[in-house]
Amino acid sequence: MTSPSVTSADRADAARRFRTALFVDFDNVYIGLQRLDPVAAEAFATNPAHWLSELESGTDSEGDFSRRFLIRACYLNPSRFSQFRPNFTRAGFQVVDCPSLTQQGKSSADINLVLDAVDALAAPTHYEEFVIVSADADFTPLALRCRAAARRVTIMTASPAASAYRAVADSVITADELADLVTHTASTLPVETVVAEPPVVVEPPTAATPPARTKKAAPEPVVAAPPASSAARKAVLQRVQTADRPVPLGTMAQLAQKTEPALPETRWAGAGGFLPWLAKVVPEVGVSSRPPGYVWDPTRFGEADLPGAATDTAPSALQNQVVAVTDTPGLSQSTYRVLLTTLAADLAGQPFDRAETSRRVRDACQKAGAKIGLSTVNFVIGGIIFAGLRLTSSVTSRDLATAWADNVVGLCRGARMQMSTGDVAAIRSWVGGGLLEG
Repeated sequence: MTSPSVTSADRADAARRFRTALFVDFDNVYIGLQRLDPVAAEAFATNPAHWLSELESGTDSEGDFSRRFLIRACYLNPSRFSQFRPNFTRAGFQVVDCPSLTQQGKSSADINLVLDAVDALAAPTHYEEFVIVSADADFTPLALRCRAAARRVTIMTASPAASAYRAVADSVITADELADLVTHTASTLPVETVVAEPPVVVEPPTAATPPARTKKAAPEPVVAAPPASSAARKAVLQRVQTADRPVPLGTMAQLAQKTEPALPETRWAGAGGFLPWLAKVVPEVGVSSRPPGYVWDPTRFGEADLPGAATDTAPSALQNQVVAVTDTPGLSQSTYRVLLTTLAADLAGQPFDRAETSRRVRDACQKAGAKIGLSTVNFVIGGIIFAGLRLTSSVTSRDLATAWADNVVGLCRGARMQMSTGDVAAIRSWVGGGLLEG
């Protein structure tokens, strides 16, 4: 019996279905989400089948893909979180008990996770993707080992993760994205939208109106337009929709050329250049041509989220280094002051809710003339929470500045920045908006 032939399209589809090994550091994720969004923490712990199903499909710069989770492993401390074990067992996870083995209360989750992941790397089954659900930078060597073995690495974090840890991943799901994933049904914008043409109704001639003599119509000029389903359009849109920040314009141009090498030779399908092509073929993205230029998903970002958008003074070399190694927003001191005082005023008037508070603070800052985007507000709020400050009506702007400055200095130390006492003081003065001076 002759087997059916396999087309190149079939092979491409097969290549985009990943055999995935999933490793969940439960304690790290649950505690991180509790600080950020208690509702999301409970959703993560009580309904893992929901967020697991949301992860079974996705999209990246190369197109759509699906996952088959061949390994589902969850590592938790039974003395603290045993009540959540049945939820993960019911969702098909192998739950590994990792009790505390030290007087400091640290569990054995890290070493158990790493040993199982290394075993999976050497297993007869070839796992194309390793998903590590933890913000613990101790897993950086594991991620590097997976990449060296030509495996795709995805990291999911529930708290700020070190830049070096995120840099070794092919894909990163941030704390805010994870919180949204576990509490809502994830949905991506359709890459192609087909709009049905309205039906053409032809009225029959009446007795009073004799039919007009048929006249041969002149042929309509044919306008060459790029196809709506062009591969370059799809690649650009997918990259923008899955990026965790605005993407440099040059990166997007290279992606479009890589997808369709003939585009520059055709003067970008007759548009004359990349920017006009982008406006014509992918009009739903946001674009800034101000050097170096950026492209973004307007449903998640705006011009206020662009690097340097809120900087009204030239940053120092120290500030540039902090931004580069920690992703700390590069706001000016005066803009940080506006953000922190606005957040304090909002907390004094309304109870904290991660999503609603962020939106209100963003709107109030922009109304006050400070170009601060929603992603920046979320980053600062997350840093304050992970510094240990509870966001209640009694906190002051100075409290917020102290917690935020502590978080930034901690990120710098975690990135192994060499800082003098004067450097630390300068960083605290800058990100604290001047509220810590005097």
